[in-house]
Amino acid sequence: MLFNSYAFIFAYFPIVLVGFFLIGWRNTRAAAGFLALASLFFYGWWSVEALPLLLASICMNYWFGLRLTPQPERSDAGRKRMLIIALTINLVVLGVFKYADFFIGNINEGLSAAGIKPLPLLHVVLPIGISFYTFTQIAFLVDCWQGKVRERSFVHYVLFVTYFPHLIAGPVLHHAQMMPQFANNATYRINGNHLAQGLAIFSFGLAKKLLIADPIGQYADLVFHGAHQGIAPGLYTAWFGVLAYTLQIYFDFSGYSDMAIGLSLCFGIRLPLNFNSPYKSINIIEFWRRWHISLSTFLRDYLYIPLGGNRKGPARRHINLFLTMLLGGLWHGAAWTFVIWGALHGAFLIVNHFWNSLVRRGSSAKPGHLGKLLGWLLTFVCVMVAWVVFRAESTGAAMRIYEGMLGMNGTALTTFKEYATMPTLRKNDFFHTLIAGLFIALALPPTISLIRWVPEAEALKGRPMLSRIFTVVMALVAVLLFGFSVSKLGNFSPFLYFQF
Repeated sequence: MLFNSYAFIFAYFPIVLVGFFLIGWRNTRAAAGFLALASLFFYGWWSVEALPLLLASICMNYWFGLRLTPQPERSDAGRKRMLIIALTINLVVLGVFKYADFFIGNINEGLSAAGIKPLPLLHVVLPIGISFYTFTQIAFLVDCWQGKVRERSFVHYVLFVTYFPHLIAGPVLHHAQMMPQFANNATYRINGNHLAQGLAIFSFGLAKKLLIADPIGQYADLVFHGAHQGIAPGLYTAWFGVLAYTLQIYFDFSGYSDMAIGLSLCFGIRLPLNFNSPYKSINIIEFWRRWHISLSTFLRDYLYIPLGGNRKGPARRHINLFLTMLLGGLWHGAAWTFVIWGALHGAFLIVNHFWNSLVRRGSSAKPGHLGKLLGWLLTFVCVMVAWVVFRAESTGAAMRIYEGMLGMNGTALTTFKEYATMPTLRKNDFFHTLIAGLFIALALPPTISLIRWVPEAEALKGRPMLSRIFTVVMALVAVLLFGFSVSKLGNFSPFLYFQF
């Protein structure tokens, strides 16, 4: 059941929303349990077979969490051993389901070269959302061990892990952000402002997905599928294809995150901001503070800092950055293309930090307008270059795209059969959507700021008349976008991050 489907929008969500508040009016704990069961139903709709694994993971990690919490009778050494056991189990389960065939395949290449019979692949089906709910619970276990967790309600813990707006594709949640909200009685009372803002944010996210990401993605798919089949794209084709994917993945995942935030706000529960106009960044460090913020924060807090962070000198910091991004790339998928993508961003970050140290040594002046423009352009191009290997179905396909971007395949527009037979109007739509996408990504504020949920965005707070006009305009825009987006429903269009 997709967020962008008739079943979700007109059946599942209204029923769960009404049921949650009706039950919450009488019993908040029962309402939390109802929402947890509804979230499990949502997950089971995708894969009933994967439901036992999710439930087993929840029960196991809750049990470990209780025993990892500091107590007078528990030694620190014993708790540390238990933490290592708990983390090992989680990582082994994730490794078996997500990476087993990847590692076996690489071992088989070495065995084949040595003339040894290859090992059989396991062909394990990847449970949807396993990366997100595993990372969420790993953070919970570490915080329990550090004594940061005070909540002990099993119902709230189940809801924290399974909460349907984030379960399938994030954001990666932290217990401190969510469990206090589940314990707050005000959450279970319907709030008109939250409902109106939540529906508006959901509508904007739905429009991002259906009106921008999906149309642009059709052209990106032509270029990348063509490269995978051996078609060498020309200079303009390659750059347009990469630009199309650069916007597709942003509006697809940003749209999902907006929809998740909007749906959650309808329930009176606030999810963390996951995107903050990342393509406006003037350096790669800033990009990672704005892109997939919940994952970046997790990698920083639970991988980069435990590795030593920047506490052991510049050289060690660079190694820690590179390892963090390498593992972050592998987290996205079991393929060398994701590892290379992580390595590229690790290298970009090292260069950025090295450059910053040189600039600080030479001058304390901030870059002017030209410097910021050049920094933005370089950052945007680096991000695009890295997206090639992230999207490509093989390293060979990525190399054909790179060759095209360098002009090694000529400059003529590559003709794809599907594109050549497309009506002229549809072709023009692609480029109009591309321009609109660039304008939105580079000129407009994040959706949440536009809807005036984030406090910093309430610039009109002291001007009631302008504030009312702005609210009416935003409401009309949201209604129009929702209606136009609903007219595009019908085709199966999963979100890109569902596969990660």
